[in-house]
Amino acid sequence: MIKEKFGVKRIGIFGSFAGGEEKAGSDIDVLVEFDETKITFDNYMDLKFYLEDLFKREVDLVIESSIKPRLKDNITREVVYA
Repeated sequence: MIKEKFGVKRIGIFGSFAGGEEKAGSDIDVLVEFDETKITFDNYMDLKFYLEDLFKREVDLVIESSIKPRLKDNITREVVYA
């Protein structure tokens, strides 16, 4: 459903939730790769709001292609894809 509705190729979590170290106020770090023909501001924001409504907490939605090179290895090493 998420993939079709928002044009997502793949999606996963990283950070404290991926490592089981989340706290009550932790946000959820989500890594997303959009289909190249579907990556729009509206799809990004709609997905962010959908996930925040679903999980009832703040979501930090990160587009995979926008990760700074110095951070990419750490993030991609710990990401857990759906």
